[in-house]
Amino acid sequence: MHTTIYDEREFGLEQQRPSPQTPGQEETPDGMAKALGWFSVGLGLAEVAAPRQLSRFIGVQERPNLVRLLGIREIASGLGILLQDSPAPWLWSRVVGDAVDLALLGAALSSDHSDRKRVGVATAAVVGVTALDIISSRRHTGEAAPIQVRKAITINRSPEELYRFWRDFQNLPRFMKNLESVHTMGSHRSHWVATGPGGMRVEWDAEITQDRPNELIAWRSVEGSDVDNRGAVRFRKAPRGTEVHVEISYSPPGGRLGSIAAWLTGKEPGQQVQENLRRLKQVLETGEIPTTEGQPSGTSRTAILTSLFRTAERQRR
Repeated sequence: MHTTIYDEREFGLEQQRPSPQTPGQEETPDGMAKALGWFSVGLGLAEVAAPRQLSRFIGVQERPNLVRLLGIREIASGLGILLQDSPAPWLWSRVVGDAVDLALLGAALSSDHSDRKRVGVATAAVVGVTALDIISSRRHTGEAAPIQVRKAITINRSPEELYRFWRDFQNLPRFMKNLESVHTMGSHRSHWVATGPGGMRVEWDAEITQDRPNELIAWRSVEGSDVDNRGAVRFRKAPRGTEVHVEISYSPPGGRLGSIAAWLTGKEPGQQVQENLRRLKQVLETGEIPTTEGQPSGTSRTAILTSLFRTAERQRR
């Protein structure tokens, strides 16, 4: 079974493209954010490479596995800040990590196995870095633009069949996991109900803005909707089926903070769209969607953070 999924950077409808941005308009890391990113990578490498020496330096009991886990978190946050288009979620992940670090250091201060003077100095340093993380996170949160996702997949079906399936919007919840229902209200208008971050229920009305049979469907939310969004799907004939190109732009409920909350719980928008396209492929090529119940899955960000907080609580006891 042939599958191709990739980011589609050049896909987009010309009349929906934003005007070209001048340098400084994009949400790229500023000097402070870049410095925090490099600091995070450097600290993470030290924690992974020399956890025992670092523990002795800050005066805490040696727990190499825990320190290495903290190092992996630091490296991931740092690389996210430096390499991703939007640094805000990664900066906020550092704030969450700072809270974990302070909890661990607070537990160490009450331990008889710690050098309280060294731990106190380390705690003061983390408090200072936390302040910088919060300042940088809020700065980039305020500058955030609507989230844009572009993905594509090759499906072994004709453009005509794919167009017919997608054009009936009531089919979309069959493969869009967080979409509860879509009810049509005439030929060009529909009502959508979805599940947002934290299980929040959101609804909006949408209208079709372009409809070219077997080629293109474009839509956007109407004014006053819970979620301001627009999207387009294009069908292109390929040697082995059809390339389905999807572009979605939206402002998440709760603003950028809602997006960050979704990111922290492991629901990154690009991954969601990619998974939905895979589900679409399964529906159209096999007639069913394989489940992952009973199968091992990766550890979510929430699970990692919960594990770290539990470790801090055990140390406090």
